[in-house]
Amino acid sequence: MSTPSILIADDHSIVRIGVSLIIEDLYPDAFIREADSFDNLLHQLRKQPFDLIVLDINIPGGNNHQMIHAVRLRQPEVKILVFSAYDEAMYAESYLKAGADGYLYKESAREDIRQAIRGILNDEKYISETFKQLLLDRYANNYSSKNPLTDLSTRETEVLHLLVKGDTLMSIARTLNLQLSTVSTYKTRLFEKMGVTNIVNLLEKMRLYAAG
Repeated sequence: MSTPSILIADDHSIVRIGVSLIIEDLYPDAFIREADSFDNLLHQLRKQPFDLIVLDINIPGGNNHQMIHAVRLRQPEVKILVFSAYDEAMYAESYLKAGADGYLYKESAREDIRQAIRGILNDEKYISETFKQLLLDRYANNYSSKNPLTDLSTRETEVLHLLVKGDTLMSIARTLNLQLSTVSTYKTRLFEKMGVTNIVNLLEKMRLYAAG
């Protein structure tokens, strides 16, 4: 692809600048736009089509899987590369299941960023070699049947992430646009699936299984 159109959605200007430089090195004639919030991202999507969105999953106005669905509703064919500071061992699988084309940790090497962008624009999916090996290890050891994280639904995973961040049930309800009683039900279910009774144990168990 010689002249791709790419939208970089991140609330840190230094990240947007850095990614832009990498893209320009790969595709000198690339059409690049930036968004510093999810509302701004949606505004950009209404103005023109894009080939790729490089998306931070924790920006003002958006911090959950619904961001992927909202983007797909507006531009079903656009490629989405999640570019996040969140540990891929814990977060990548759920965002890929939600519809992202790739997941890239922000501390990745420059060449990995280049490979991810180039690969996705060539209709490939992208995960890092580290995460790929983790998935292979899980498969080889029948890990999926032993790891309770893999049994969580997308919504339960979202509630889990917000709980371990320290959010209250009321705050989670606002973030996910759910009833408080619904969030409480999700919390009860994920506690049962994880085999814990409090947030401290939940965090410990999450770290244990995310580490693989």
